[in-house]
Amino acid sequence: MQFRTIIKILGQLVALFSITMVPPAIVSLIYKDGGGVPFVLAFIFSVTIGLMAYYPNRHEDGDLKAREGFLIVVLFWLVLGAFASLPLIFLQEPNLSLADAVFEAFSGLTTTGATVLTGIEYLPKSVLFYRQQLQWFGGMGIIVLAVAILPMLGVGGMQLYRAEIPGPVKDSKMTPRIADTAKHLWYIYVSITLACTLAYWIAGMDWFDAISHAFSTVAIGGFSTYDASMGHFDSPVINFICVFFLIIAAINFSLHYAAVASRNISVYIRDPEFKVFLCIQLALVVICFTVLSSHEVYANGDETLDQALFHAVSISSTAGFATDNFSAWPLFLPILLIFSSFIGGCAGSTGGGMKVVRVFLLYLQGVRELNRLVHPRAIYSIKLGSKALPDKVVEAVWGFFSAYALVFIIIMLALMGTGMDNITAFSATAACLNNLGPGLGDVASHYGSISDGAKWLLTIAMVFGRLEIFTLLVLFTPTFWRG
Repeated sequence: MQFRTIIKILGQLVALFSITMVPPAIVSLIYKDGGGVPFVLAFIFSVTIGLMAYYPNRHEDGDLKAREGFLIVVLFWLVLGAFASLPLIFLQEPNLSLADAVFEAFSGLTTTGATVLTGIEYLPKSVLFYRQQLQWFGGMGIIVLAVAILPMLGVGGMQLYRAEIPGPVKDSKMTPRIADTAKHLWYIYVSITLACTLAYWIAGMDWFDAISHAFSTVAIGGFSTYDASMGHFDSPVINFICVFFLIIAAINFSLHYAAVASRNISVYIRDPEFKVFLCIQLALVVICFTVLSSHEVYANGDETLDQALFHAVSISSTAGFATDNFSAWPLFLPILLIFSSFIGGCAGSTGGGMKVVRVFLLYLQGVRELNRLVHPRAIYSIKLGSKALPDKVVEAVWGFFSAYALVFIIIMLALMGTGMDNITAFSATAACLNNLGPGLGDVASHYGSISDGAKWLLTIAMVFGRLEIFTLLVLFTPTFWRG
């Protein structure tokens, strides 16, 4: 294990991340909100620690293998979350505890969107911008950005990229060079963010809110600059814009790249995961609209469709934006939407959850086993589109599902051990492990009232969800350290 090389890279990445403290300080100067000092202090502290880690190891150029890549990714997300919490710790108002500051920082960085704060609109503009900015960087993964830059510093990025990019198949690259791949991902990401910002502004948001909500929309994060979330704007047009860009962000970014490169949108239609994703969204909207209409929850059909469409897409894509208290909806709808977050977005998107392709493969495997019961001697292959998948891919998906279920159960039981009721424990675990945000029960609106122990457990759940279980679990295997 190339520990000194790992420390060198972590130092570089922390120093790079310190730059993200600068924009909130500039926002503080623009709005004269008096909140810039914590960000300046955090910048000085972060860049100093980063350089102290880098400089003594600057000549280390060990060859990175896959396991070093996994370790760097995990360490960096943990270290990054710790440094991201510094401005929140230094703040005088609101005065957050260590557990609250770390929870809020990790929630932003992992694009979970769960918050311990109330009275959000009264916070300094710099703090609001910082929360949104954290989600934007976390959405695509700051490691991918670093992969585009580190080759210039003499550090290869393939191992980091394979460990960071979500999805069941991690070996493929869109372009021959990994740095080019990361750059193209960011070009697309920034372009979608700019388009979303402009759309929000045209729909009536001021520039600050438009930029802030574009950050969290494209990142499928869910943070807002208001307690009422998107409900503050009371605009069906803004709701539709949010839904549109959430769907775009929940699609595999390699499809966006392929569509742009070929100038042909048929690549979306040919992708089986994309079609399954749209079918799931349509089914959820229809179910929500039907149940809400039958119970006459809203005054008319237009409002009912607006609320059904917005919450079905927002919750299932793991964004967690809200325009109303969906936890108070009738019958099974709140539980249905929470369960839909387990599916989440497509692989290679900014969404959370297990990813559509994995759930689809589990379904295809279930169908294959049923067919084998009828025809035991027949040979059935699982196809994704026209491509037959090797059994090792299906086995990996089953392994992921098993690990996901195990982590979920352990965290939920641990939360109940802290005194949390079963509905709150279940929904909080689902919301944080799926990087969703809002839950049910005591965490329907915010997480400020739960114990510090529960916040630490849920912070761990966020990291597990962001790194898709295996990247973190592999560090606990003896084989990893012996290899």
